[in-house]
Amino acid sequence: MNRIRRFINESWSELKKVSWPNRMQVRDLTVLVFLVSFVVGLYITVADTLFLQLIGFITGTGA
Repeated sequence: MNRIRRFINESWSELKKVSWPNRMQVRDLTVLVFLVSFVVGLYITVADTLFLQLIGFITGTGA
């Protein structure tokens, strides 16, 4: 039981040292993650479409 109590106390002590982001930082970083994800998804979609058409042209399947 002492080991569990010590673990919880040490964990709580470490959590007090964390520099938590404020509300504005969380919002800004969330928007950034969505934008970067969208741009990467768009890039992959365009590249996949172009490669699919290129392979279709090379193989003559007209995909």
